[in-house]
Amino acid sequence: MRPLLVVLRLAAAGLVLAAIVAQLIRSIENTIAAEGDVGFVLQNFFSFFTIESNVLAVLAFLAGGVAVALGRAESRGLTIFRLVATTYMTVTFIVYNLLLRGIELPQGQTVPWSNEILHVVGPLLLVADWLFAPGRTRLEWRHVGVVVIWPIVWAAYTLIRGPIVEWYPYPFLDPGNSTNGYLSVAFYVILIAGVMVGVGAAGIWVTRRRERWPLPAVM
Repeated sequence: MRPLLVVLRLAAAGLVLAAIVAQLIRSIENTIAAEGDVGFVLQNFFSFFTIESNVLAVLAFLAGGVAVALGRAESRGLTIFRLVATTYMTVTFIVYNLLLRGIELPQGQTVPWSNEILHVVGPLLLVADWLFAPGRTRLEWRHVGVVVIWPIVWAAYTLIRGPIVEWYPYPFLDPGNSTNGYLSVAFYVILIAGVMVGVGAAGIWVTRRRERWPLPAVM
């Protein structure tokens, strides 16, 4: 069980990382071809919540794989980190498929296979890992507060930076895209925040189920 879990987690990390790198390379190539500002494009690229979530997913897969490979019990800190990454990727999946599928995002020409991994395959893999991989540590309900810290910081950063650089990562965060302006933006921010809290709470509930599936002892 342990070797298989290590291989699956490391393979998932490699797949998601490859998707991030492929899209990054495409965005840089398009910018160079258009004689644009590569530095500005790099800032924008890593301002996407999708990219940040996938980077966390890579780290969660790697950390989980290494912990299992070393035969260590999963610490509470690692379980919280995995919860955060799983929640963000789940919300990425939900928002993309409900609000953004079919819309060309402002990051240059999208790499089709990379796009699907970042928004669909990666989230599903991380959710499956959370639900079925053994070794989770029981979390407390208060840990849902940890889940919302980065989204709050990211939303503030995005809404402050947006008017300054005249660029928003997602159409629904641009007040200029709606006659209701910031009222519309506030609606989407509150709605997504509610989804974030709900998904995080569901993830915590999974760890609190009476039936636990511990990692088998090292032979």
